[in-house]
Amino acid sequence: MDLEVKGVAASPASQAQAMSGRKKPLQQGWTSKSWGVEDPCLPVVPRLDLGSLVDSDDEDDFSHMPLSITHIHFNPPNSSAFGWVTPCQIPYTQHHLNDLEQDIIPNNLPAPTDKYKLKYQQYKTEVKEGHKQYSQRNTEKTKPQITHQQTPSKKIDEKCVQGAEADTDDLTTLDRKALLQQGYADNPPIAQRSTRRSDAEIVAAEKKKQTVTEQVMTDHLSRAVISDPEQNVTTEKQSAHILPDSKMAPLRGRKRTLHETKIKTHSTLTENMLSHKVQFDGRVISRNGRDACRELVGFFFTHDQSLTIYEYRQFGKNRTNVLPFIQKNIYCHQRGRRKGKQYQLGDFYVGANLTFLSSDHPGLPGSIKENTLLTLRITNVDQIALHSLNCRTDSVEHDDITNQEANDRLVFKAIQDVLREQLHKRGVRILTRLGKYLRQVDKEGNGLLNKADFKQALEVFDLEVSENDFESLWLILNDNDNGKVDYGEFKRAIIGEMNEYRKSFVRKAFMKLDFNKTGSVSTIDIKKCYCAKKHPQVMSGHFTEEEIKSSFLETLKDACSKSEEVSYGEFEDYYEGLSIGIVDDEDFVHILRTPWGI
Repeated sequence: MDLEVKGVAASPASQAQAMSGRKKPLQQGWTSKSWGVEDPCLPVVPRLDLGSLVDSDDEDDFSHMPLSITHIHFNPPNSSAFGWVTPCQIPYTQHHLNDLEQDIIPNNLPAPTDKYKLKYQQYKTEVKEGHKQYSQRNTEKTKPQITHQQTPSKKIDEKCVQGAEADTDDLTTLDRKALLQQGYADNPPIAQRSTRRSDAEIVAAEKKKQTVTEQVMTDHLSRAVISDPEQNVTTEKQSAHILPDSKMAPLRGRKRTLHETKIKTHSTLTENMLSHKVQFDGRVISRNGRDACRELVGFFFTHDQSLTIYEYRQFGKNRTNVLPFIQKNIYCHQRGRRKGKQYQLGDFYVGANLTFLSSDHPGLPGSIKENTLLTLRITNVDQIALHSLNCRTDSVEHDDITNQEANDRLVFKAIQDVLREQLHKRGVRILTRLGKYLRQVDKEGNGLLNKADFKQALEVFDLEVSENDFESLWLILNDNDNGKVDYGEFKRAIIGEMNEYRKSFVRKAFMKLDFNKTGSVSTIDIKKCYCAKKHPQVMSGHFTEEEIKSSFLETLKDACSKSEEVSYGEFEDYYEGLSIGIVDDEDFVHILRTPWGI
C-alpha cells in the first residue's frame, strides 16, 4: 500500500492503485464521486429518514421499514503521518444545496390511523372554540373607552341599570348585584365530577364517624370498676352493722380490701349496653364563628336515657383529635315547652335543639360559658339506628306539649310565608342590613332586645307583620317572661332559615377561609379565594371575572360592621338571604361549590 510522505502530495496514479487494492470501496455508503480530491470539504450529515419513525402503540402494527438509499456525500480522510488532514474552508456550492433539498419529505410515510384522525379533529375543534372565546373577550376589552377609566363596580352598575329596564320589580342596584350570584346555578356541574366528590365526602364522613365511635367506646369501657366511687359507698353500708373497735382505724381512714370490692357497680358499662345508641351530628348556635364551626358528634344511649357529645378536630390531612364536649349524663330541657323534662328518644331529629346550662359544664370554652344557656342544633341523625330503636321501644305519645309545639310551628310558618314573599329578590340586602341594624341596637352586647326594638326594626325595613301575629310570636319566644329575646332567635322565627344541608356548605366555605379559626375573615383573603372564572356571565363574555368578584364583595361589605373584616354571622346572613330565592338544594350547593372550590 502506497503511503503519503509528509509534505509531498500523492500522485493520482498512486491513489488509483490504492483504490484498486480494495474490493468493496462503496461498502460504507461512500460514492466514487466523493473520493475525488477535487472537493476535499467537510462530510455532509446524512439525511434523517422519517419513514422509520413509527408510533409504538399496539394498534399501529407497522413493520420495520429500511432506510431508503440516497446519495449521502462524505469526504474521505486523507492519510498523513500524524492523522487527519485539516479540512479546507471551502463553502458549499449550489450543487451541494440542491442535493440537500432533494427528497426532504420522503414518499414512504405511513397513512395516519383512525385514532390520530380523531385526535386531530378534537384538537382542531378545541382550538377553534378557544380562539372564539378569546376573540369575544378581546373585543370586549378593545371597545372604545370613555375619556376617564371606569372601575369594575361602575361598569357593573351600568349593566345592572340596563338590565333594570326589562325588570318591573322595585329592585335596587345592590339587589341586582346580589342576584348575579344565582347565575352559578345556570351552569350545572359535570355529573361524573359531582359524583366523585360526593363519594369522597361520604367516605370522609364514615371515617369521622368510626373515629369518634371508637374513642367513645374506649373512654367508657376503660373505666376501672375497682376505682369507682360507688365501691366506697357500698363498703360503708356493709360495715355499718359492725361495732366500732378502739383498736381499729376509723371507717374513713380504712383501706378497702380486695374481698370488699364489688365486681360490678351500677355505673359499670358493657359493650352490649353501649351498642344501643343513636348517633347524631350537631353544631353550636352562636354568633361566634369559632364556636359555630365546631364539629360535634353526640350519642344518646337508650339503656339509661343518657347522652354525651364529643368534639371532632382535624389538624391537616391525617391528624385528628376527639375530645369530650358534654360529659355522659342524664340531662333535661332548659327552654321551651318541655323545660324540665328529661331527654327522650323522640327528641332527636334533624333540626331539634338541645339546651344545656353552661354552669354545669366547667370544661366548655370561655366564649360559650359567657352565655347562660348552651344551645345545640342537631344537623344529622343515624336514621337506621333510630328506626331500629323506635321499633323496640314504645312509640312517643302525643301529649298536650306536642300539640302546643305543633301550633307554635304553624304560627311561625304563617309569618314566614308572608315575609318570604316580600324578600324573594331582595333577601340579601334586607337580611344583611337587618342583622347589622340589630347588632347596632344591642348596646349591651348580649344579643337581647325588647319588644319595642323589634317593632321598630320591622318598620325600618318595611316588613309588614300584623299585630296579632306579632303578639303570638312574642308569647312563644318570651318563654322566660323577662321581656327580652335574643335577636338571632327572633330573626329565625319571623323569616326562617335554610335547612341544615345548605347550612353545612356555608360552614365549609367559611372554614376554608378562616383557616386560623378566629371567627372572622379579612376581605383581602376573601378576594384571593373567590373565583368567578366559571360564572356563566364570565364565560359568555358579558361580564369579566373582576366585575363579578367586585359585585360580590360590595354586597358582602354592605353587611359588615367593620369595613375590612367579615364575621361568620355576616357571612351566614348573606347566604341566608340568597337562599330565599333558590328552591332546589343542589342549585344552592352549586352556588357555593363553584366560587369557593369546596
